[in-house]
Amino acid sequence: MALSNLSEQPVGVIGAGHFGTVISNMLAQNRKVLLYARSLEDVIRINKSREHLGYAIHERVEVINDMARLAQECEVIFPIVPSQHFRAMMKNLAPHLHPYHMLIHGTKGFDITLPGGQTIETVQQLDRSVVKTMSEVIQEESVAVRIGCLAGPNLSRELALRQPAATVVASHFNEVIQTGKRLLKSDRFQVYENSDIVGVEIAGVLKNIIAIASGALSGLGFGENAKGLLISRGAVEMVYLGRALGGDTKAFLGVAGIGDLVTTCNSPMSRNFTVGYRLAKGEKLKDIIEDMKEVAEGINTVRIAKKCADHYKVRALITDRLYKVLFEGLTVEEALEFLMRYPLNVDIDFI
Repeated sequence: MALSNLSEQPVGVIGAGHFGTVISNMLAQNRKVLLYARSLEDVIRINKSREHLGYAIHERVEVINDMARLAQECEVIFPIVPSQHFRAMMKNLAPHLHPYHMLIHGTKGFDITLPGGQTIETVQQLDRSVVKTMSEVIQEESVAVRIGCLAGPNLSRELALRQPAATVVASHFNEVIQTGKRLLKSDRFQVYENSDIVGVEIAGVLKNIIAIASGALSGLGFGENAKGLLISRGAVEMVYLGRALGGDTKAFLGVAGIGDLVTTCNSPMSRNFTVGYRLAKGEKLKDIIEDMKEVAEGINTVRIAKKCADHYKVRALITDRLYKVLFEGLTVEEALEFLMRYPLNVDIDFI
């Protein structure tokens, strides 16, 4: 039986990383929030100090380590955990969910499930039967029906400072979209609607590839002309690959596509931008990953997107070169030289 009086219920957030913490604070402006953290030590520390990752924690945020309680008290839940942990998180949450629960995730990554002991490193190509968005993982692992996603140019530090920003809440269910808008919208945070949840998810994932490339350009010392070229060609690549994966072109031209792309390609606060920047400065990928405190989703996305592009025979030059930089020893300079010399004539041909 669905919980009553939704307007007075606490809202649940799963994941106490930067984005999960900031979203919790934003939701807490109007509602009590239960924020789930994996580490019991973190739960005790945050509730006592009222500070986490440099953010002051809103007085209406309670940090917990009990998924059963979260599901029991919260009809609306925002799962915001790295894609590599998302399915495991859903398996833990699923026994406590009912069809009345509403889940709006904020994770920008793909889930890969390969048969027969295969790994992402050993397969040559990937198709959509094994590449899942987070909304599809939620559907596969739980009885939840009302599912949405949160995507857009949402750098955590700027949101925490209440600088003007916007996001997209996408879902097949208008009720999910309107609930997300009601919970998140403020005088400094605009919320747009989109019914193409898969397209919005894919746009949010693929832009991380271009953000790594943009960071590499900056690391090489190149200026705004080069970045403008990269972003425009990257947007075209996102559209072609995104359509092959099941998204609609419109999703890539809005706030969750172009908006998020421009933001992450221009911000040193972006983890993916930082990866590219450090690669261009000569650091090894292994050292960069070990040094980063949170996951840069774009690294795994490059691997997945390249193998999907190969399967669907989509020309994805930036993704292909970046794959060779990350996993095959190509230098950033060699990748750039190839891209600049590749013969391209048509500017836009997907409209």
